[in-house]
Amino acid sequence: MLDSQSVRAANHVPGATTGKDVGKRVPGRKRGLAVDTLGLVIAVVVTAASVIDNAIGIRLLDKVVEHTPTVTRAWVDAGFKQDFALHGAVLGVDVEVVRRSDSRSGFVPVRKRGIVEQTYGTLMLHRRLVREYESRPESAVSRTLWASMATIVRRLTGTSTPSWRHG
Repeated sequence: MLDSQSVRAANHVPGATTGKDVGKRVPGRKRGLAVDTLGLVIAVVVTAASVIDNAIGIRLLDKVVEHTPTVTRAWVDAGFKQDFALHGAVLGVDVEVVRRSDSRSGFVPVRKRGIVEQTYGTLMLHRRLVREYESRPESAVSRTLWASMATIVRRLTGTSTPSWRHG
């Protein structure tokens, strides 16, 4: 599953590496994630928020195919357009657009896309990822990968982070 998320940037982040997401009206950066069906991060791309989802998706798909050549299918939302599907076909990845239901109003969780949204929610538990603090996008990618590794370690060891409610 591939998706992108707009994150506000702190004041000291250079303007050359940030932009404004016109659709969501968020100044900052976009974080693109590719996750597997367990919600584990395969690839991360951080760009200016003004970059369209197609460009982020193409970079993500290139990284996924480079590091995980066994991937044959990708689920994306409607923000990824035809160019992305064509690029996936060239790489041998079947791209399926999972649309939300237009018949129901309000928030309706979409099963296949929910995994990447859950991964974003888990990453947001890490204070350094709530806002974009890093000066370089490469540093932001490493912060995201560190946070995803903490999730993997928690799953492997069966431990959890103590909550403020239980402390």
